[in-house]
Amino acid sequence: MPGERPLMRNAEVIRQWQILREIETRRTGVTIHELADMVSVSTRTIRRDLQALQEAGFAVYDEGDENETKRWRLDGAPFRAVQDGLSVSDVAALYLSRTVVEGISGWPLADELRAAFEKIERALNPRMREFLATLPQVISAEAGPRVSAGSLQQVDTTRRLFEAVRDRRVIAMAYFSAAANSLKNYTVQPYRLALAQGGLYLMAWVPAYDEFRTFATERIERLSVTDETFKRTRELPARLFATSMGVFTGEPEPVAIEFAPRVAMIVRSRVWHDSQTLTDQPDGSLRMTLLVSNDWALRSWLLGFGAAVKVVAPASLAEAIADECRATVTQYTPAS
Repeated sequence: MPGERPLMRNAEVIRQWQILREIETRRTGVTIHELADMVSVSTRTIRRDLQALQEAGFAVYDEGDENETKRWRLDGAPFRAVQDGLSVSDVAALYLSRTVVEGISGWPLADELRAAFEKIERALNPRMREFLATLPQVISAEAGPRVSAGSLQQVDTTRRLFEAVRDRRVIAMAYFSAAANSLKNYTVQPYRLALAQGGLYLMAWVPAYDEFRTFATERIERLSVTDETFKRTRELPARLFATSMGVFTGEPEPVAIEFAPRVAMIVRSRVWHDSQTLTDQPDGSLRMTLLVSNDWALRSWLLGFGAAVKVVAPASLAEAIADECRATVTQYTPAS
């Protein structure tokens, strides 16, 4: 079937990642049989995985005389050649990328990222360090909206989620549901962690509801990673929130809006969504059509333009925006 190959490939990548991590953590090496037992596959499959890792450039090698007792190890500095080949521009690009990623709250590999850059920086000559020190004066990377500073302590939670996704382990969690405005208990199959809109989100299959749901990691109050594993029988799209203006999933529908001349240039200067089509109007206004889900993210974005935007279609969206505006006026009208 068409979807079977991507699922099989995902399983291979996850398994090979587990094998690589296991070899890396075993100072004395690990045998093929030990690896096979760990991931519950045949030794023949393990040999293919090891060959695939070698072909991918990982410095995995074996020691010993007999095939059954050979111990597989990972070179202590497997990326030395890559590091030595980095140019000033390469390191500058990585330096700025680090700034962007570190600005994302709850990033599960923050410690590893910090350690990696410290190693690179220690290997730099004084001239390159001087160059990097001037970068913030030329270009800077500012983080957008993100979760509160107190939630940064949940990096441990996101790290455990990362491992659960990687190892395909069922998780049980207490999660504060904004829709229900209460704490709810979930048992889910974690499929992917997604960085979006300044936050970290978990996409998980919820058997109780027979559907995928999105969970904001900072609202997970208790987490337990169980020993139960699951098989990935479904596939997520490469772009999880492609139909939304935010971090929602839903069926897209045609949306038509008109922007006043005073904001037309601002709107025209950006791509707000991949589906957008812009048409200049004779009076200087700008008409935009979109194919997106009618969700809170879309309504919030429209309300941000105030009176400079008007929803043409669908009627349900126009009425929702009008209701919100009327409620806002009421809130700011002094009581008589």
